[in-house]
Amino acid sequence: MNVQAQIEKYIASQPEPKRNDMQELHRIILQLMPACKLWFLDGKNSENKTVSNPNAGYGSYTIKYANGETREFYQIGMCANTIGMSVYVMGIEDKTYLPRVYGKEIGKANVTGYCIKFKTLKDINMDILKAAILYGVQNSSLRH
Repeated sequence: MNVQAQIEKYIASQPEPKRNDMQELHRIILQLMPACKLWFLDGKNSENKTVSNPNAGYGSYTIKYANGETREFYQIGMCANTIGMSVYVMGIEDKTYLPRVYGKEIGKANVTGYCIKFKTLKDINMDILKAAILYGVQNSSLRH
């Protein structure tokens, strides 16, 4: 199964209204990043243990670890969580930027250094979410 099909299957497995919101968010991210690499992570580690929620990823950048090793990873991620969904904006060095710049204007969401968590799309200002995503894409350190 290709990555697009895995993402579609993951979204389809969600209960409504989360499924509809995730389909819309997937469409919006693809509009913002039309030629991006797609990722699907099933949330399992190498021993097949669940370590995170499954998530869809968009774009690509290189993570550099303290020991000098590097790894390719997505720039923007999306996943379902117990209260709704999360959007991950990866690779921003200043971990205060997202909450400081977008936190007050985005609506009913919890904004951390790289995660925007909310219950439904109607709870947030989509223009602000799009701006945060685009900022992440344009400012990820060590983009490919």
